[in-house]
Amino acid sequence: MKKTYKIDVDCANCANLMEIEAKKTSGVKDAVVNFMTLKIKVEFEDSVNAKEVMEQVRQNCKRVEKDCEIFL
Repeated sequence: MKKTYKIDVDCANCANLMEIEAKKTSGVKDAVVNFMTLKIKVEFEDSVNAKEVMEQVRQNCKRVEKDCEIFL
């Protein structure tokens, strides 16, 4: 399953760090952050709860960029 979420991030480097952290999150098959459109596209592994996984993605992203936000 793939989903797209709106994000709030201040710079392209921070967006890149968010993408790296999202990809490391358990339950995420792939993730792509687009700084120009301020969106993150996440592909989830089969049979995971997308909402729970995205909460973990948000926490992981906030570790590398405290000011970032993912709107679930």
